[in-house]
Amino acid sequence: MKIIRTEGKFPMTIEEIMEKLKNSLPAKRYVHSLNVMETACALAKRYNQDLEKAALAGLLHDCARRYQSHELPGLCQKYGIAVDNISCLHPLLLHGPVGSFVAREEYQVTDEEVLSAIYCHTTGKENMSRLEKIVFIADFIEPGRDFDEVEGVRDIAFEDLDKALLKALDCVIFYVIKKGHLIHQDSIKARNYLLMKST
Repeated sequence: MKIIRTEGKFPMTIEEIMEKLKNSLPAKRYVHSLNVMETACALAKRYNQDLEKAALAGLLHDCARRYQSHELPGLCQKYGIAVDNISCLHPLLLHGPVGSFVAREEYQVTDEEVLSAIYCHTTGKENMSRLEKIVFIADFIEPGRDFDEVEGVRDIAFEDLDKALLKALDCVIFYVIKKGHLIHQDSIKARNYLLMKST
């Protein structure tokens, strides 16, 4: 997929960002990022959202995964990101918030919609925007994902965004429960909001 910026919307082209990201991430993570970008664009097209924003958020959603888990709390301190108790115990959750600042600082992204989609893609949040939902789902269903629950979300992702998001959140929460880990409150808030909205 080749996405070109138009009218100077973003300081860097997608191609320039891809080249820089390729040199920053492990090969497997970079391929995942490309897959998420393409899936996010397909979803954005289906739901009449900005393709360039979807491409940018999908491509950069994991830009902070070059850091080790133990480095992320220190980066949160650097960027002034508040760290909750659950993220203290599971610092990998912080790669989304840190990634939004890396995207701004290193990739010259200033669009708040894009930055917010990167920020919350790890846990979701209450009352997500369409772009935030698209990036969360694209990360879940991209073609490289291969686990039992993914097909159920793929089946409905292009039919009903909210139902797909709810199913993805259910899968994430069940997985965390099976692992015996703490469930992040933002995931619970995201799920509850969708359920309350649908009643």
